[in-house]
Amino acid sequence: MRSPWLLAVLALLVGPALVYAGDPPKVKDAGKTYQIPFRLTDSGHLMVRVKINGKGPFNFIVDTGAPLVYVSEAVAKKLGMAAEKKGLTTFDKLELEGGPVHTSFKGLIETPFQLKGMNAIGLAGVELHGILGYALLAHYKMQIDLTRDKMAWTKLDFVPVAPQPLGLKGDELDGLENLGKMLVAQAKLLGLKGPAAPMLRGFLGIELGEKDKAVVIQSILEQSPAAVAGLRKGDTVTGVHIGGKLHMATSLADTLKLLAGTSAGQQLRFTVQRDNESKEIAVTAGEGL
Repeated sequence: MRSPWLLAVLALLVGPALVYAGDPPKVKDAGKTYQIPFRLTDSGHLMVRVKINGKGPFNFIVDTGAPLVYVSEAVAKKLGMAAEKKGLTTFDKLELEGGPVHTSFKGLIETPFQLKGMNAIGLAGVELHGILGYALLAHYKMQIDLTRDKMAWTKLDFVPVAPQPLGLKGDELDGLENLGKMLVAQAKLLGLKGPAAPMLRGFLGIELGEKDKAVVIQSILEQSPAAVAGLRKGDTVTGVHIGGKLHMATSLADTLKLLAGTSAGQQLRFTVQRDNESKEIAVTAGEGL
């Protein structure tokens, strides 16, 4: 008869090894929260901006129903990327505006029929270059508030399992593909042109907030264009001159929307209240994503 003490000792020795073997690998930056700028396209899709292998920006829609990250064939050609087996490829670096970076990330070079159709007739109001699907989105807990201009993405200590094929037959896939081709042909017949390619967003380096129904600078990055120009934390923004036109800062939402359209190299003149004095400060936007 075996000693119960011997069994207990074996359990203590073997148990931790079994638990350790089953633990998932630790994920870098797990728990870190990123603020991801987004906009709603005219078609109602969530759109974010992405750089691939250091080039961009490119417009990607966020689609939790898509299994992978899809990059259009036109973008892949521009980047000099070649597809591997069944269209799969590896991105050396996939960078989202707001901070998240994924390296050696698998994706698919393909222009889904949805993108073909929307780009052909300009349905989204912007040119779309790809789709962010489950394979990337599952790395994050996402908090979305459509009244704001940023989503909160928190990195999870979780590695998602690779999606499995749906098993659609060739004729079923051809039917969906033909829908995209039909919309492209229709757009040509109607003389519709796709939207302009995206430009680098202007980077200012300020975070705006609201205090006593006024728009104020809540924080400012050191050495940013705004800081170098002379804007300060606590300044009350009363107006912004863009392209020779004065836009009054009547609400935080309207001011954020206005600044979101700033392009790199563009000059803005902020009218601010500081120590009961009105000041006008010119800021030249740097290069963002």
